[in-house]
Amino acid sequence: MKIWDDMNQRIKKFGIIDEKLAQLAAIFFALIIVKIFPQIMEINAGWFVALLVICAIKPLYVFYIKK
Repeated sequence: MKIWDDMNQRIKKFGIIDEKLAQLAAIFFALIIVKIFPQIMEINAGWFVALLVICAIKPLYVFYIKK
């Protein structure tokens, strides 16, 4: 678990600008992947919606429900 502790200490140094820049970097990475493999976009939109919901469950729970 040492690697997770190290990563937690590093991420705590991030401010809001750092977080948003990391999100933008991930978006641009995804765009590059889609440009390289355009057949990804031929997947039914329902799969994207399902993945969106799956990925959003924990952050929404932490934000709205967890005390």
